[in-house]
Parts: sequence; structure tokens; C-alpha cells
Amino acid sequence: MRNWMRERMRRRKKKQENETEATGKVGQQKPPVDAQHPQPIIPTYDDTEGAQPADVRMETEVQPESPSMPPAGAPEQRTAQAAKTTRAPKGVVVLAIGLPGSGKTTWFKRRGVTPLSSDMLRSILFDDITEQRYQGLVFSTLRSLLRARLIARMPWNYVDASNLAPHERRQWIKMAKGFGYEVHAVFFDVPVEVCLERNRKRERQVKEELIQRMAAKLKPPSFEEGFAKITVVRVKPGAKEPAE
Repeated sequence: MRNWMRERMRRRKKKQENETEATGKVGQQKPPVDAQHPQPIIPTYDDTEGAQPADVRMETEVQPESPSMPPAGAPEQRTAQAAKTTRAPKGVVVLAIGLPGSGKTTWFKRRGVTPLSSDMLRSILFDDITEQRYQGLVFSTLRSLLRARLIARMPWNYVDASNLAPHERRQWIKMAKGFGYEVHAVFFDVPVEVCLERNRKRERQVKEELIQRMAAKLKPPSFEEGFAKITVVRVKPGAKEPAE
């Protein structure tokens, strides 16, 4: 009798319909589990789902609202904090600032320096140093070249351009400091009349009205912009420097 009841219960279980929605086949027979139909693979999850292994660390960083803003706190507190976290710069980026004819190119030549120059790029890109139609392309390429030098950790980097106003210098300063470099300014404080006179003696002249407009925009560099050092280059009284 017992054997008969067991056999009957076994047959009932074998014919039991599939009531699960896991396969989307409600009411269908469950396939048998044997050598040809093995048990499906079921993923296993740790009880602490989402927990990280002990040797993996995750940190959350909140970006400052404005990287150029000083940290909060009294000036003496900021100075004390800066003294603790100050690191030696990886190198220096030198920005030349001055009008055409102020002596920038001559200053570099005397020191045996080949700077990153907008004139140099115009010659490379357009075979014409006087090409002025693609200023955006010229200066975006110039910034890319400086970025490449900073990535390569070149210690001294020179940029020969007019850099007339703070907003024109801001991108250079931001890039240099972002790579851990110090920024120096070389300001050519030369009267516009001297620049115009030199320009007239050049083989490649800049239009005088353009120099006058540039002179109206020229602003001396300041330490508030982020410069670590400012060198002012002036004309000796009663003497004339050679033109660029």
C-alpha cells in the first residue's frame, strides 16, 4: 500500500504544471532535469550586495565652484594652509606681453630661445606670416603645442604673442597652473611711438592703425592674475633698441 501511494505521489509531482513567471511560460510543463537537460545556471549574490572588496577604496571628490577663488578662511589661515601644501613647480611658462615692435622677438634671440610663436605657426600652417584670417585656429594650435610640452614636463616654456589684456592671458595661466607650472611675465613697457618707428623700418610692417588699437587694449600684467614673477623691459633713455 505504501509503495502504491509513493508511486502515485511521484507521478503527480512529475505532471505538475509550471506556475513560475521566471521563463514567461506559465502553465507549461517544466523540462526534466537529467544528463541531457541539466539544471540551469543560477547566479549567486553575496549577502552584502554591492559591497566592495576590502582592498578596493572608493573616494568622492567635490569640485570647487571656482578653481580661481581662494579657499575660505582668514588670510593668515590660508597662508598657513598654503605653506603646508605648497609643492615645488614642475617648471616655468614665460609669457611675453607687448606691442609689435616692442622688442619681444629680439629679447628671445639674445637669449638663444625659440619660443612658441603665433608668427611661427602662421608660417607653418599657411606659408604666410602675415595671414590674419584664422586667428582662432592659430591660437588654439599654439595652446595645444604648449599643452604637449607641459605633458612632456619640459622645464622652460616661452610664448611669444601680444597677450595684451588679462582675458587673453587667462587661458595660458590656467593651463600652466593646471599642470603644476609657475607663470612668469615679461612685459615690454615701450612707448607706442617707439614701436611705430621700429615698425616703419621693418620689412614686414604692421598697419599703424592696428598698432594704435592694440596699444589702447594693452594692460600691464599684475600678480593678481597669477604671475609668480614679472620682468619689465624698458627702452634706455636716449638709446633705441633694434626692432624685432
